[in-house]
Amino acid sequence: MKRFLLAGTGSGCGKTTVTCAVLAALVNRGLHPAACKCGPDYIDPMFHRAVFGVPTCNADGFFCDRNTLCTLLSETGKGCDVMVMEGVMGFYDGGEGSACTLSEQTETPVVLIIDCKGMGTESIGAVLSGFLHYRTPNRIAGCIFNRLPERLAPQIQAICKALGTAYFGFLPKTDTTLPSRHLGLVTAPELQDLQTQIAVLAGLAEQHLRLDALLKLTDTPLPPHQPPELPCFSSHPVIAVARDKAFCFQYAEDLRLLEQLGCVLRFFSPLSDRKLPAADGLLLPGGYPELYARQLSENKQIRQAIAEKLHDGMPVIAECGGFLYLQETLSDETGTPYPMVGFLPGSGFQTERLQRFGYLTLTAQRDNLLCRKGETLRAHEFHYWDSTNCGNGFTAEKKDGRTWHCIHCTERVYAGFPHLYLCAHPQAAVRFVQTCAAYGGTHGTYPEHSAN
Repeated sequence: MKRFLLAGTGSGCGKTTVTCAVLAALVNRGLHPAACKCGPDYIDPMFHRAVFGVPTCNADGFFCDRNTLCTLLSETGKGCDVMVMEGVMGFYDGGEGSACTLSEQTETPVVLIIDCKGMGTESIGAVLSGFLHYRTPNRIAGCIFNRLPERLAPQIQAICKALGTAYFGFLPKTDTTLPSRHLGLVTAPELQDLQTQIAVLAGLAEQHLRLDALLKLTDTPLPPHQPPELPCFSSHPVIAVARDKAFCFQYAEDLRLLEQLGCVLRFFSPLSDRKLPAADGLLLPGGYPELYARQLSENKQIRQAIAEKLHDGMPVIAECGGFLYLQETLSDETGTPYPMVGFLPGSGFQTERLQRFGYLTLTAQRDNLLCRKGETLRAHEFHYWDSTNCGNGFTAEKKDGRTWHCIHCTERVYAGFPHLYLCAHPQAAVRFVQTCAAYGGTHGTYPEHSAN
């Protein structure tokens, strides 16, 4: 499987810009690439899917073991010409979730991206040498130099040769930028003149990057892996999945897992739809509900429909923004509170900084929708808004020893700030689907449904 990982020296060095430039150039060549994002980030894979129409997935060593990582890459890249993988933060940053860990687990060659703005050739060489030799062995095969003046390219090539690593070209400084907001890169539909910007990046990549050399980096199989054995529910429970500008943080591979379990997914918009699809379960993902609090509040019909179904016992997974939506009120960026679904106690409010950011391990304090008491789930948090009532169904713990209580949970509810990666915990997905099937069977959502 042809693949390479575009890693960086740090956040903001141009990983996404270079990845988009490479993907655009490959598509222009008539190739069919796939994309992968290292870490738990939702936005970059969504961007890759929306802009290039390529299959994507996340690959996170904190959540997944080697077998799961390789299975995800294999399934996502099936039928594609090459997998372009994008790193996270700096190459070595993130421990189990780092780009370095991902490259080792999947035996993937790495192309390091260095942001050359404000540096001369000697400093650029020092940075490259440091990354090459900081931890050995590593899988760094060469480098791409972002925002490098073209006149310096020959000197940089000589430095690469002296350090025994490959030169894969550079991207010059350009006015083409990908704007950001408080949770990262803006979502693709919000970008204006997007195709023009991407066309510029594709042209720069074709002109200044050694794409042929990138495509020859590896064609070796992934390490041996075996997809998990999963049941398939013959009752085909229907899951209503919120999807719009307010609720857009979804892992495509988690949805694929639910379909593999026999689920039928029906998407709806809490912003604009007045009815909830007939369903046996509900998924409310994260996103930007705080930016649309007034509009969400004004849609009383869907709020009431959701509240009625949940009080009736419909199973629900609500993460971060979806959790805030289920509470009594949510304040927007001006601090104005708006009524929400009201199924859970508490109110969402803005804070000045990221709250409890990063990876964590959850331990269940009681039996619940996804696991038994004492069992653990790995998760992550990434949010500026907080709540007056975060729940107490789980204990969260970070590697530095910090702990806190979180999540509202019952046998039919998981609702809290932590984001889950169901592919890393397929048994949690099975429990959810099993509960949805049972609800459909007893409540007659569809005549053909019966409890499994």
